[in-house]
Amino acid sequence: MTYCAGLLVQDGLVMIADTRTNAGLDDISTFRKLHVFSWPGERTFALATAGNLSVTQSVVSLLHEGVHNPETGELDTLIGVTSMFRAAQLVGRAVRAVREMDGEALSEAGVKFDISMLFGGQIKGQPMRLFMVYGAGNFIECGMDAPFLQIGEHKYGKPILDRAVTFRTHLYDALKVGLISMDSTMRSNLGVGLPIDFIVMRRDADEPELNRRIEAGEPYFHDLRERWSAALRAAHTAIPRPPYGPTTG
Repeated sequence: MTYCAGLLVQDGLVMIADTRTNAGLDDISTFRKLHVFSWPGERTFALATAGNLSVTQSVVSLLHEGVHNPETGELDTLIGVTSMFRAAQLVGRAVRAVREMDGEALSEAGVKFDISMLFGGQIKGQPMRLFMVYGAGNFIECGMDAPFLQIGEHKYGKPILDRAVTFRTHLYDALKVGLISMDSTMRSNLGVGLPIDFIVMRRDADEPELNRRIEAGEPYFHDLRERWSAALRAAHTAIPRPPYGPTTG
């Protein structure tokens, strides 16, 4: 299991991913699922992955090395694409290339070709954009009406994002709400856990503003968890009890 969220607001982009992978209660490992491709002053992309770890790592490696273009015979890379749309297409091509290489063998072994990705960023002089890429290599784009996308175990964190995030949300409020969404998911699903990686990209900046990891015991995240729990308890206590009950004749 995993949980990743991307929030595209007026001031920039926040992407958050947990690092837990597990094949059972006694086989828990940590792997980075948030990958950054950056050429400062030119372009920066962030890719968050969910699904079969071997598949997602193969896609990431292919994007670093380049995806074969049958028309030109050359390798297409993220540094060479001309737009965010073309970059998302290249990610989709990498997914399909891995499926072509490994899909049949995985199927014969009874392993599902399971992958989904969030891909966002900006090329200098062009709009900042955020996409969700599916296992078939197709994708959808994040819009202003619902300025976030999620992959993995998303159901626990979605209500928080639905209620608290708009396109005009401050960039660091978006980070805060994204972390609350992550905490809520961790509370409800043991397959999602620390450490947490996140990146903050300000619109039209030359490079990421923040790219860091939250480890267990990190003071701010611990405080955020405690404050959010206390706020929920205070909120439900403040709401009157339902006026429903047994009636007497």
